[in-house]
Amino acid sequence: MTGRIAFQGEPGAYSHQACRDARPDMEPLPCHTFEDAISAVQKGEADMAMLPVENSTYGRVADIHRLMPESGLHIVEEAFVRVHISLMANPGVQIEDIERVRAHLVLLPQSAGFLKQYGIKGEAAADSAGAAEELARSGSGTEGVLASDLAAELNGLHILARHIEDHAHNTTRFLLMAREPDLRRRGGEHGMMTSFVFRVRNIPAALYKAMGGFATNGVNMTKLESYMVDGSFSATQFYADIEGHPDDRNVQLALEELSYFTSQMDILGTYPADPKRH
Repeated sequence: MTGRIAFQGEPGAYSHQACRDARPDMEPLPCHTFEDAISAVQKGEADMAMLPVENSTYGRVADIHRLMPESGLHIVEEAFVRVHISLMANPGVQIEDIERVRAHLVLLPQSAGFLKQYGIKGEAAADSAGAAEELARSGSGTEGVLASDLAAELNGLHILARHIEDHAHNTTRFLLMAREPDLRRRGGEHGMMTSFVFRVRNIPAALYKAMGGFATNGVNMTKLESYMVDGSFSATQFYADIEGHPDDRNVQLALEELSYFTSQMDILGTYPADPKRH
């Protein structure tokens, strides 16, 4: 065991914040790409990977649903992180001094109202946490960055305004993935979740028939998404989240019925439902 948890991004990224919140006892391991974070776990350089899968404002994170089934890793937990955006600058700089802010492209429209109020120009950066590091090195007195409080803390920047996002609901869902599955019944009052991917057989109404078992057995499906396989318009894989554990009788019956209409089905993980899901 390495005691490390891998994430994509620079120190101070929201994925780093998710690691600190969910696994405060583990050492965060920053990685350049999602593939690198997954590879770190595969090679034993980290015990877990923290991967963002969807955002309440922008939908699913590109490539993650393709990477997860191919990784050979297993989902062992989920974590919901509120995306709080802070305006930060070098020490001594006041908000009236700020002419321009840099941030990841998705953060700028989320703070449009605040930036307009203060007449601040927004500029896209590849990574908000990386922009915070660059700002600290530059010593600029007219520039700011939109990022997490953690990014300010790690780079010695001064927070001029907190929670400046226009919408209070912006949340990212993360999945913690490990080399070995954990099929134990865990969690408290919110129960268990099971995630899986499947491909339907090439027969009429296959998806409709495949879903019927979940309805008739009272299994709540909270997510169903499709995506192309290997760039083919005719090969489609589905990703699904359901409430329940594979040992539950109604889940067993639903998955059994699903198998009649699918050519492939793989369970990615069974894990406790995060309390913030409800």
